[in-house]
Amino acid sequence: MRRYGKHTDEDDIRSRPNRKGNRPRSNIRPKHEDAVEGMILTVDRGRLTCLVEDRVVIAMKARELGRKAAVVGDRVGIVGDLSGEKDTLARIVRIEERKSVLRRTADDDDPYERVVVANADQLAIVTALADPEPRPRLIDRCIVAAYDGGLTPLLVLTKSDLASPDELLEKYGALGVPHIVTTRDEFVDGAAADRVYEHLRGRTTVFVGHSGVGKTTLVNALVPKDRRRSTGVVNAVTGRGRHTTTSALALPLSGKEGGWVIDTPGVRSFGLHHVDPSRVILAFPDLVPGTEGCPRACSHDEPDCALDEWVAEGHADPARLYSLRRLLATRERREGD
Repeated sequence: MRRYGKHTDEDDIRSRPNRKGNRPRSNIRPKHEDAVEGMILTVDRGRLTCLVEDRVVIAMKARELGRKAAVVGDRVGIVGDLSGEKDTLARIVRIEERKSVLRRTADDDDPYERVVVANADQLAIVTALADPEPRPRLIDRCIVAAYDGGLTPLLVLTKSDLASPDELLEKYGALGVPHIVTTRDEFVDGAAADRVYEHLRGRTTVFVGHSGVGKTTLVNALVPKDRRRSTGVVNAVTGRGRHTTTSALALPLSGKEGGWVIDTPGVRSFGLHHVDPSRVILAFPDLVPGTEGCPRACSHDEPDCALDEWVAEGHADPARLYSLRRLLATRERREGD
């Protein structure tokens, strides 16, 4: 065996080639200053379809992002092959800060929240007045999710030729949620889409609703013909619609003023385990000052809540407080109860 003394020259020492596993680790990550900004249109089994300028690019999430999920609506930094040609693949290296998020949990006792859509401006809750019957508890939950995530709710009621909307509208009158009432004939002649469009132009709107309420039919009337999705029918026995939309998809809104609509799969439940009452009440600016005297971590529906005295003194409409508490109560009761 060769021995090295104190007079050994470094040229006499043979260095071992670098092998996998003995490379020095570094916490420094590339900044990717050359990354191009894009928007995620849909996610499918690890492949993300993105809009980069005027091209559709398929990308995958870079390893350095870890477990952070990228969702429809995210603004992202992309590197690699951005040509958009067939069989090319780019990498998403950065997810920009989100201005809003629509979140849900699988159920109320599920602690794992899922971000459904990012950076949307409003949430259009599509509900049929009949066939299938409306589900006010589900509407409440969607409104809570909108308030919690920083979105403005919009109530779209369909099939008013089968049932009156008056009872449902009275229920949500104190909330001040904008609403649109449509008939089946208006879906056929395009009048429904025209009226809904007035609330969407220049904005990004997420459409949610129970299967069979006409959600995807309405979305198809709002987007270019080559972007339309398949639709289904309501089962005459169960009253349920068939899930024709299987993943969230962002589609450009027709018209010169721009905007996006994001169609989502039909929902049968909307878990609210993640919701914080302190975020929901921000959607009630007339009630917020009255919470200054509330105990810490007040649920706003307990004996020591300062809102009761605030309303009794005439600072706010009692119907507003009732509506807030009704919405917050949906966190404590399952959707089917």
